[in-house]
Amino acid sequence: MELKNKKWSEERFFKDREEVLSQWPTGKEVDLKEAVDYLKKLPEHKSFPKKLIKAKEQGITLAQPRAGVALIDDHITLLKHLQDEGGADLLPTTIDSYTRQNRYDECEVGIKESKAQGRSLLNGFPGVNHGVKGCRQVVEALDLPVQARHGTPDSRLLAEIIHAGGFTSNEGGCISYNVPYAKNVSIAKSLVDWQYCDRLVGFYEENGVSINREPFGPLTGTLVPPSTSNAVAIIEGLLAAEQGVKNITVGYGECGNVIQDVAAMRSLEQQIDEYLKKYGYNDVYITTVFHQWMGGFPADEAKAFGVISTGAATAALAGATKVIVKTPHEAIGIPTKEANAAGIKATKMALNMLSGQRLPMSKDLEDEISVIKAEVKCILDKVFELGKGDLAVGTVKAFENGVIDVPFAPSKYNAGKMMPARDNTGAVRYLHFGNVPFSQELKDFNQRKLQERGKFENREVSFQMTIDDIFAVGQGVLIGRPKEK
Repeated sequence: MELKNKKWSEERFFKDREEVLSQWPTGKEVDLKEAVDYLKKLPEHKSFPKKLIKAKEQGITLAQPRAGVALIDDHITLLKHLQDEGGADLLPTTIDSYTRQNRYDECEVGIKESKAQGRSLLNGFPGVNHGVKGCRQVVEALDLPVQARHGTPDSRLLAEIIHAGGFTSNEGGCISYNVPYAKNVSIAKSLVDWQYCDRLVGFYEENGVSINREPFGPLTGTLVPPSTSNAVAIIEGLLAAEQGVKNITVGYGECGNVIQDVAAMRSLEQQIDEYLKKYGYNDVYITTVFHQWMGGFPADEAKAFGVISTGAATAALAGATKVIVKTPHEAIGIPTKEANAAGIKATKMALNMLSGQRLPMSKDLEDEISVIKAEVKCILDKVFELGKGDLAVGTVKAFENGVIDVPFAPSKYNAGKMMPARDNTGAVRYLHFGNVPFSQELKDFNQRKLQERGKFENREVSFQMTIDDIFAVGQGVLIGRPKEK
């Protein structure tokens, strides 16, 4: 089938479904007509899109944790704790790593061993193995909307099962759930597989059921310049809209400089709206998500709460529709339900304190918004040029040519030539551009900002800055300054 950014016909979609649903026995549980009826009967307070729309209209920021364990009853206990004790506004179901690689046989072993040992031996919820019935048990036991969060290049069967199971949101996209997560999956393959997931949501929309889709904003979560992640979010949003998705949440991962982070969120919301309208998608509702710090965390819990609260404050000041919450156990491993709830409570307190407040426009904020928008435009103009107007073709070629280049990504389809570093205020800039197609003016701006730091630290601008920055937050600071001798 030729790669193209064109809405799939029902004939193509249903032909592919036969193969998708045959990948694992629980695929037989999916009956789309019955699933549409089931989702229509879900109470309004369990609808992800409706809750997001209400929050945006009220100008409030919702808090959503990450969480998932192997067994259904344990997963329900965990999510109920985050709902009742933590005060979460939205609930996740983090999917385990075997499911993300479509290794359902190994999930089955993990489920059996978890039962035998009385604790989760999987790092998430194996949604495909638990099937539609298992997912519905989860949804019916809770009072909040549920979203699947994972990291799956081929999420087709998972999407079928979670949506039929009552999950009204699915996170991910062809770039954001491939390049940061997989080594050997081609962009073309994941693009087509995620077109399927979006066409499935489009089908539900056509039949009166609204489902939210959320590209994964942080990508590798390590010093990703805002224009790189914003360009990816806009691409994935446009690809989803073409397949009939009507409710999209675009996201961004905290970098640490408050002005740059707020500028990134505001420019993302404005630019995706402009691109959607430019290409005729006039009925898509956009919300935003801010991810608290995704890099290394301090092991000290009090310091970790400081990082969490800073992220919550930035989300509020940016006007994000929701914030993804971290836990004080981030540096240690998978958190206890109590630690997870504590992260939510700290976040909600910061959100409550800043309710109704927004970072006011300033010259610095205005300049940062304009730089991010200009960089994004350079990238997207080239993507469309490479695809001769077709976004799907252009996206594949953009990776082939290093036009889109995600730092520290494992994918062999990613050039890995672009390199970031912080400037003297902690904003993330481009240290090496690789083949990212910026104007000379934008290149000069990035270099000038890094030279200001070099001068302040009395050292050459180099990759050593990047290395120092990667470890900085874990050591209690934002910028990796050289230690004084």
